[in-house]
Amino acid sequence: MRVPHLLFVLIASLGVSACSLGSERDISMRQLDKPGEGPDEFSILPSRPLEAPADYAALPTPTPGQSNLTDRNPVAEGIAALGGTSASRSASGVPASDMALLNHVSRNGVSGDIRATLAAEDEDFRTRKSRFTKIRLFKTDRYAQAYERQTLEPYGEWYRFRRTGVQTPAAPPRGE
Repeated sequence: MRVPHLLFVLIASLGVSACSLGSERDISMRQLDKPGEGPDEFSILPSRPLEAPADYAALPTPTPGQSNLTDRNPVAEGIAALGGTSASRSASGVPASDMALLNHVSRNGVSGDIRATLAAEDEDFRTRKSRFTKIRLFKTDRYAQAYERQTLEPYGEWYRFRRTGVQTPAAPPRGE
């Protein structure tokens, strides 16, 4: 007698929870909560030390909401650390040194709306894969599970290339 009542309560609670989404769909599969109530160390970006300019008249006019001279630019600093120049980030178009690569890649045609098409297909994929992700007992990151069939196994590919005779760099030992 109690089992039918329990089954009815379980089905009713699942039905009510399915209706709670409303008009907005949550298709996120990432569970990226911080583990505690402490500070988030990634929200703090240290600035460069203050220094007196040689000419105060040459300082730019302060603009609210814009960056200032002591703000860091992590992307530009990363480019410089890897040996690049900051001009390569702001340059528009394809550099002349990459034109041969671009011509080879686009030899079979290029779709102008590839980004929009890929975004729509990925949203459809995530919608299908995230149907039951709200029903969980523990916080779980479902992203890796959803994209598992599309993920390369690096050592398998490395061995496959080596068997065909392609020269590959040495790989670090497996961290198992």
